[in-house]
Amino acid sequence: MTLVVVTGTGTEIGKTWMTAACARALRGRGAQVAARKPVQSFDEGTTAPTDADVLAAATGQAPHDVCPEHRWLPLAMAPPMAARALGRPGFTIADLIAEIGDAPPATTLLVESAGGARSPLADDGDTVDLVRALHPALVVVVADAGLGTINLVRLTVDALAPQRVTVYLNHFDALDPLHAANLDWLATREGLEAVTDIEALVDRIVASSPVTG
Repeated sequence: MTLVVVTGTGTEIGKTWMTAACARALRGRGAQVAARKPVQSFDEGTTAPTDADVLAAATGQAPHDVCPEHRWLPLAMAPPMAARALGRPGFTIADLIAEIGDAPPATTLLVESAGGARSPLADDGDTVDLVRALHPALVVVVADAGLGTINLVRLTVDALAPQRVTVYLNHFDALDPLHAANLDWLATREGLEAVTDIEALVDRIVASSPVTG
């Protein structure tokens, strides 16, 4: 199994869209893919699909296989804060890891976290703590391509060190001088592996496999 954790430099940065796109691309290459969203909080008043719904559609799973039903928190707050406000029991990083479960051999398991890497994920930790406990083959950091992204990427990658990281610059426009300069700076000045399209990211995921990497 190849375990990949997806996080971002903040909320609403495109993690779910990117994870679903990677799942579809991997399946298009004939790979076995599963997704997990250990916990999700959302606005109950919206008709938009939840992250688990989107990931389920991309992988062919049931939404409650992606995210356990009791981890669906219909309140747009950081998950442990939402649970407390809803009167739900608290939970730990270890609880979330136990519920991720195992995937069949030769499966790429995409685990999408919530919020940014330092956003509270459980009562006792955040995505950095989740990553340190899971020891994934790769962490994908989703970031905006525009102004301010270098600072946010550096802070996120520093928090995740020494984990292997690939940065995905979302909404990248090669004709935008700022986007192009940010990509060049991250690659040449920071020495980071940064990509701007899904197929290139999938290549990195495949290369991280214990078999090929």
